[in-house]
Amino acid sequence: MKSWAVGIASLMLASPATALTVDLSSDSSIKDTASTIAYGLLKYYHGNTTGGIPGLLPGPYYWWEAGAMFGHLIDYWYYTGDSTYNDITLQAMMHQINAPDGDFLPRNQSNAMGNDDQGFWGMTGWRGAQAVFNEYVVRWNEENGLCGGGLRWQVYSTLSGYDYKNSIANGCFFNIAARLARFTKNETYAEWATKIYEWESGFGLIDKDTYAVYDGKYIFENNKTCGNLNPVQYSYNTAIWLTGSAAMYDLTKKDSWQTHINGLMNYTQSMFISQEGGHLWEPPCEQTSKGCDQNQVSFKGYMIRSLAYTAKTAPWTADTIAKILAQAAKDAVASCIGPADAKYMGPDGTACGFTWLKGATYDGLAGVGPQMNALAAVFYNLQKDTKPPATSDDRGTSKGDPNAGSHMAQPMSEPRAIVTADRAGAAIVTLLITAGILSGSWFLMTDLFD
Repeated sequence: MKSWAVGIASLMLASPATALTVDLSSDSSIKDTASTIAYGLLKYYHGNTTGGIPGLLPGPYYWWEAGAMFGHLIDYWYYTGDSTYNDITLQAMMHQINAPDGDFLPRNQSNAMGNDDQGFWGMTGWRGAQAVFNEYVVRWNEENGLCGGGLRWQVYSTLSGYDYKNSIANGCFFNIAARLARFTKNETYAEWATKIYEWESGFGLIDKDTYAVYDGKYIFENNKTCGNLNPVQYSYNTAIWLTGSAAMYDLTKKDSWQTHINGLMNYTQSMFISQEGGHLWEPPCEQTSKGCDQNQVSFKGYMIRSLAYTAKTAPWTADTIAKILAQAAKDAVASCIGPADAKYMGPDGTACGFTWLKGATYDGLAGVGPQMNALAAVFYNLQKDTKPPATSDDRGTSKGDPNAGSHMAQPMSEPRAIVTADRAGAAIVTLLITAGILSGSWFLMTDLFD
C-alpha cells in the first residue's frame, strides 16, 4: 500500500449489496452507472435551492471546481443524452457570467480569482470564452516583457500567487485560444495559441525532450526576472496542454502539433498511468505521506476529459486512449462502494473514493473531486457513438461579440486597451441563447438529438 494511504486504511469498507457495476460492452449499462454517480455528485450542490447561490458549491470547495463540475455535466449530457441537469447547469452558467461583461469574473469571487479559475469556467461554457480570451491578451502584455510574457497565476495584484507564472493559468489561455481557433478558423486565435505554447516551452515549463509539464516559476519584482522552478508535475497541467495541442493539430494538420501530442501522450502514460495494473493516478500526492488536497483529488477527471477530446481530434491516439478509459472506468466503479454518511448524501454504497490503485476498495475520501473523476471515467467510454467537436462549418451555429470583456478585469491601474487585432473580431464561440450555452461545452455539442 502506498504510504499516504496507510493512515486511512481503517476506512476501507467491504462492498455492500448495492455496489455499482458497469458492463463496458453495453451502452445502457454505462449510462445507468453514470446516472447513479451523477446523482451522487449533485447531492453536493445546493445552488438551485432556496437560499443557495447558483453556480457555487459549499465550502470547502472553491469557485473554479464548480465550473469544472458543470463542464463534466455538460459533457455527461452530450454523451448519454440525459438532460436531467441541464436546467441547473444553465442557471449556474448564467449566474456566473457577470453581465454585462460576459467574462466569468463575478465580483463575489474577487478575493481568490486566479486566471486558471476564470479559465475553467470559460472552458466549460463558451458564452464567455471571447471575453476571457480578450482579457488574457491584456494581462499577458501589461508586464512589458517581464519573463518574456506569460500570465500570472492570480488576476489581482493583492492576491497571494500574483508573483507566480504557472502552467495551468497559461494552459487555460492556450486551451481557449486553440479551441476558438479550431472553431472559427480565425488566424489570430491560432497565432496566439502558437505563441503561448512557444512561451511555455521556452520558459522551461514543458520539457522539450520528455514533455514533462512543470507547475511554474516565481517572479522577482525587484529585478524583473523569473526563476525557482517548481518541478511538481500534476495530471491536469499535462491534460490542458494536450487538449490544446489536439485542437491545433485538428485545425492545421501540422507535424509539429502531432509531435507535441505524441510527446504529451507518452509522458502521460509514463507519469500518470501506474506501471503495475495500468491505473490512472496522481503521483505527486498519491505516493507521498501528505496525500492529496481538496483541489488535487479532482485532477484525474480533467485528464480523462482531455484524453476523450484528444481521441476525437487526433484519431491515431484513439485506440490507446480507449484502453486507458476502459481501465479507468473499471477502477472508478470499484471504488464507488462507500456508505451514505455526513460526507456523502447520495445512495448508500455509491460514494466514490479517490485512489484507484488497490482494486475494489473505498478510501473514505468521498467528495466532489472523486465523484467527478468517477463520473468522467464511466461516461467517456461512450466514445464510439459521439461525433468530434463542432466547428463553425460543421454543426456550429455560435454567434460572437467582438467587444466582450471588461476593462475592469485587469490587475494594473492603467492597462493597455484591447485593440481590434487583439479581439480577433470574427464570429466566434460566444453563445447567447440557452441551446448555445449548453452546446458550448468542451465538445461544443450541437445536433445531438437530430
